[in-house]
Amino acid sequence: MHMRTKILPEATATDSLERIYKAQQLYFERGETRAYRFRKQQLQKLKTIIKQHESEIHSALRNDFDKPEFESYVSEVGFVYEEINHVLKRLDYWMKPKKVSTPWVHFPSYSKVVYEPKGVALIIGPWNYPFQLLISPLVAAIAAGNTVVLKPSELTPHTALLIEKMISENFPEEYLAVVQGEGHKVVPALMNNFRFDHIFFTGSVPVGRKIAEMAAPKLVPTTLELGGKSPAVVDASANLKVAARRIAFGKWINAGQTCVAPDYLLVHESIKAEFVRELQKTVGEFYGSNALENRDYASIINQGRYTALKAYLTEGQIIFGGKTDDEKLRIEPTLIEGVKMSDKLMQEEIFGPILPLLEYAKPEEAVNMIKENPFPLSLYLFTKDSRIEKTFMENIRFGGGAVNNTVVHLSNPNLPFGGIGTSGYGNYHGKYGFKVFSYEKAIMKTGTWFDLKPKYPPYSSRSMRLVKLFMK
Repeated sequence: MHMRTKILPEATATDSLERIYKAQQLYFERGETRAYRFRKQQLQKLKTIIKQHESEIHSALRNDFDKPEFESYVSEVGFVYEEINHVLKRLDYWMKPKKVSTPWVHFPSYSKVVYEPKGVALIIGPWNYPFQLLISPLVAAIAAGNTVVLKPSELTPHTALLIEKMISENFPEEYLAVVQGEGHKVVPALMNNFRFDHIFFTGSVPVGRKIAEMAAPKLVPTTLELGGKSPAVVDASANLKVAARRIAFGKWINAGQTCVAPDYLLVHESIKAEFVRELQKTVGEFYGSNALENRDYASIINQGRYTALKAYLTEGQIIFGGKTDDEKLRIEPTLIEGVKMSDKLMQEEIFGPILPLLEYAKPEEAVNMIKENPFPLSLYLFTKDSRIEKTFMENIRFGGGAVNNTVVHLSNPNLPFGGIGTSGYGNYHGKYGFKVFSYEKAIMKTGTWFDLKPKYPPYSSRSMRLVKLFMK
């Protein structure tokens, strides 16, 4: 079943966007979103609404691209619960002004940093985790005291319409609003006609560049959560059984349509054959003899992505997997060897269930191979050798990652999540999300009971001696 959003005439749509934007500006200026009590109530309310619609969320995700309910809960709904719980426990402390020291030259002064909401925020969500990657930034924006315009992905219409229903029926439009439509039309209409106080985008590198270009003329601060080719390195000392299980989970959850999924494998030549056997055995344990029929395995989002992924199967040699289902838009968990760094498989982010495997002899060789691509969003290293760990962690720039695990680092709200270089800039989750939607206002307050005259003109030799005493 496919759902369509109502397409409005361009003039009518622009008027609607202007109404929403101006209403949110006015609501923010009234100051209602600033109080701790208000923010706390809205977060609690959001969690209650999600719980009330939990089964509908699972159904929408299943309808959009056959996402298994377990994965829907762990990576979408439960993830958001954890984020809200974490924020609610700490928000009061985060909001309090932070006293900082003041140089003696400014005596008698007191200095503090105050966290202020930025204003009207625009959050643009992707299709691969269409609930979590829209609502998690929303949690941060609410916590920081902003009003928010949400743009869900039109590629997951069931989830997009459900989010609109949940928000519109429970929050006033001047506080939270959902806008629908094709991203290449709606997003420029929003960004070119209105100046938002912060733009948060999750998606592909090419679209991220366009977002940055549109934000630049108005000097709008942006957070770009993008992607890239994230490697998983398996050292000779690794526990191969555990490595196979954790790599298989990280790669084939959501059928590989995860921005932090391992995008290619670098395996030490001495354990390659054994590791491949473990990985193939693990895939069989996870998805059975026919993953294409397994209810715990997701489909590809649409025909365009499916066709692009199938084209990758012509590169290199398939070790296992490779079967496809044109009707269900499914591709088996697939491992491919014999690829070259110049192949599309190694030049483009795969974002699907196909995993290229390369081997290396020395750690330095693997490090150099990783450096042939732009800085990855994530890096995963499997090793028991602390010297090997140090080599990879200190010599490669990447957004975040894990040692002896995959993808789970982004589920820790105490860690910042974000990229570097072309994999994105800015980070969020937990306190980092609160800070990205806040601005740090610097305030110094100086007493009037003492005012040292030599610091004012006309300057004298005494003025110089005093300034050198305090500023040396």
